[in-house]
Amino acid sequence: MTSEATVVVRALQASDHADWAVLYRGYRAFYKETPDDAIVDAVWEWLIDPEHPLTAVVAVLGGRVVGLAHVRPYPEPSNATVGLFLDDLFTAPDARGRGVAHALLEELAAIAERDGYAVVRWITAHDNARARRVYDAVAEATPWVTYDMKPGKPTHAEAIEADLVSEGA
Repeated sequence: MTSEATVVVRALQASDHADWAVLYRGYRAFYKETPDDAIVDAVWEWLIDPEHPLTAVVAVLGGRVVGLAHVRPYPEPSNATVGLFLDDLFTAPDARGRGVAHALLEELAAIAERDGYAVVRWITAHDNARARRVYDAVAEATPWVTYDMKPGKPTHAEAIEADLVSEGA
């Protein structure tokens, strides 16, 4: 890749499968997810299914797909609007510092404006300092804390609620 190459962001195409799979495996490895080709295959099937809500854009640099962004609409009942949720964003390690992530985010902002989404929202790990520098340049961090709850009955829920009542919360 030459330093003069321009990043081009476009919709994911079926011909991107091999490059996308390398990037998505890299994304999963970065977040210490277990290697699992069944997951990679399932997400690919979602992305190429026009009926599935998850879609993707990719960044191309020097003729090679070097970045991905997976997005989906989500309702925001508190505002009676629909936002665009960015689930995954990843740049090939050898393309970092070349404006790939910024170009992907810029395209998502343009999509949101074009399609009437109220916001583009995403989460990242608190220690993902390099990505957060990019994110801080284009978006505002929120004060919200994210939780994940496993399916089934929450453990110790009754005891916790009793504690909150006794504390006056």
